[in-house]
Amino acid sequence: MIPITVVDVRDAEPLVTEVLRSGVIAQGPMVKRLEDGFAKIAGTNHAVAVNSGTTALVASLQVLDLQPGDEVITSPFTFVATLNAILEAGATARFADISAEDFCVDPDAVAGAIGSRSKVLMPVHLYGQMADMDKLAPLAAEHGLAVVEDAAQAIGASLAGRGAGSYGLGCFSLYATKNVTTAEGGVITTDDDVLADRLRVLRNQGMRARYQYEMAGHNYRMTDLHAAVGIPQLERLAEINERRQRNAGVLIEGLTGVPGLTVPGVAADRTHVWHQFTVLVGEDAAVSRDELAARLTELGVGTGVYYPKLVFDYDCYRDHPGVVPADVPVAARVAGQALSLPVHPKLTDAELDTVIGSVRQVLGA
Repeated sequence: MIPITVVDVRDAEPLVTEVLRSGVIAQGPMVKRLEDGFAKIAGTNHAVAVNSGTTALVASLQVLDLQPGDEVITSPFTFVATLNAILEAGATARFADISAEDFCVDPDAVAGAIGSRSKVLMPVHLYGQMADMDKLAPLAAEHGLAVVEDAAQAIGASLAGRGAGSYGLGCFSLYATKNVTTAEGGVITTDDDVLADRLRVLRNQGMRARYQYEMAGHNYRMTDLHAAVGIPQLERLAEINERRQRNAGVLIEGLTGVPGLTVPGVAADRTHVWHQFTVLVGEDAAVSRDELAARLTELGVGTGVYYPKLVFDYDCYRDHPGVVPADVPVAARVAGQALSLPVHPKLTDAELDTVIGSVRQVLGA
């Protein structure tokens, strides 16, 4: 079976051993080293490491001092952590439709969703490509909205040379399947000195120094063991992303023109880091999305459906007072058609040929 993702962190063994021998396994110099690397990649003055990508979102919203009823505008086509973070921060989630070209929130739809209680714009840079921040950032500024980027899948992505995570508060995930992983972990990037300081205090139980409490805080800290796992990958991020880009290019060339199949593209001025390679299986395809996935499994090709439903279309959210569902026809269509194919750096040329050949075989191309 060709897997949808492969996790290989063996190059971290020397740093992990160094941490174990040092006796400093909680937050320490390795975390600082990881933070410095992230700030450089995002192009920001600060990077604050935390214990998960979800925590990064929650903490970012918490330091903005949102009040009950304040609204966060985000995408309905995302992993549930985006919505969970908004609810945990005590805010209300409002949704804007997406563009089928980049799978991110459509600036025109965002403009239509802004209301008197809107306080935060939370675009999701899905699958490794940034949302259209050239339009979204000015829109947020015009309406006085803070920007919290859900950049969980976009480590190293950019738009016109500006890095993901540099438009306000950028939230990255270092979960096991991400382009860079620490097993569990997250990072918040920002140029705002005050917010960065608040985030560092917040993650450490509200302490600036030992037993010097300045706010009601949390234990959001990352350990040096986790940081040691991620540092070698971060240092070769360009190589990792270039391999993903190369693999995506092969897939695009091999699958373009298959009847009923829409292959993903890269928008102008954007750098795609291909966390996922996601095609759309249209109504005119020879088989449905789910049947294609099943047939590919039989042929030894792993796939993933990210995501099968709109984020608010689950019983636990449908009647939640903090969730405001919306009519989002593009996102609804994409949720029924999206299928991700292997694009990870460990793919061989033969495996790429197998993926392409298998898709073409099932769809009759």
